[in-house]
Amino acid sequence: QVTLVESGGGLVQAGGSLRLSCAASGRSNRNYAMGWFRQAPGKVREFVVGISWSGGSTYYADSVKGRFTISRENAKNTVYLQMNSLLPEDTAKYYCAASQKIGGVPTRSFEYLYWGQGTQVTVSS
Repeated sequence: QVTLVESGGGLVQAGGSLRLSCAASGRSNRNYAMGWFRQAPGKVREFVVGISWSGGSTYYADSVKGRFTISRENAKNTVYLQMNSLLPEDTAKYYCAASQKIGGVPTRSFEYLYWGQGTQVTVSS
């Protein structure tokens, strides 16, 4: 069992930055691929970015490419999402998730086994 806890969300103006963190407890996240998803009110949850268990591979949704950066620090069992140049359409609840997929970066919700409770990101125009 892995417990994921997100933090770092908040209210920011368009063009600003936020850094989300996802701390894993229980079994180490060392052997899990990790991902960030988001869900805006009235919309389906969508994939944002993922990172392989080794950290050697990442995959970004087109909507965030060039603006968001995912990284992981296995020694701290933590994954980060640096979000720059935020847009109002980035407003959503952001979820961290862990996948047991080995090799590559999972991009679909069903590939992820564990989920955090989410952290709200609101970008004002």
